[in-house]
Amino acid sequence: MIKERQILNQQDIDITIERLCQQLIERHNDFNNTVIVGVQPRGTFLCNRIITKLKQLLKTPNIESGNLDISFYRDDLRRREEPIVPQVMDMNLSLEGKNVVLIDDVLFTGRSIRSAIDALMAFGRPKSVELLTLIDRRFSRDLPIQPDYVGRTIDTIESEKVIVEWKETNGTDRILMRKSEQ
Repeated sequence: MIKERQILNQQDIDITIERLCQQLIERHNDFNNTVIVGVQPRGTFLCNRIITKLKQLLKTPNIESGNLDISFYRDDLRRREEPIVPQVMDMNLSLEGKNVVLIDDVLFTGRSIRSAIDALMAFGRPKSVELLTLIDRRFSRDLPIQPDYVGRTIDTIESEKVIVEWKETNGTDRILMRKSEQ
């Protein structure tokens, strides 16, 4: 049997994104030397929402951004039964000397973020790299990676799964926690 509970609803997600944007503005001001990068596939939905909200708040169309495919940088690449199919990547820019804000939906073991940092280096040497995540699953890291900006911190155990649903793919915005009972 599977137990499911909602952690955040549409309104909670909107409020959280607004707060995260305010924190980004405090640190990056006008984003002149900052690039916002979404980790494909799921981090791109959050990245797009953040960029839209930042443009609205700052009243500027000029925020550099991209979406990063980490498929070939994953440490489980050769362990999968199904081959990894790369995504279409939108990274037509240089990161040389830039401040980069890497965005993903859920931080769990840290392995995807490690892969993303490796993939970033193909686009130049950034001045700094920060991590923004909507959900931080504490107590589950395999690697010493911590976010700079966090929407919500959740204490979970291995048998629990955090599911982020976006309007674009699921028809609604919400975050669920699912637990399988045996």
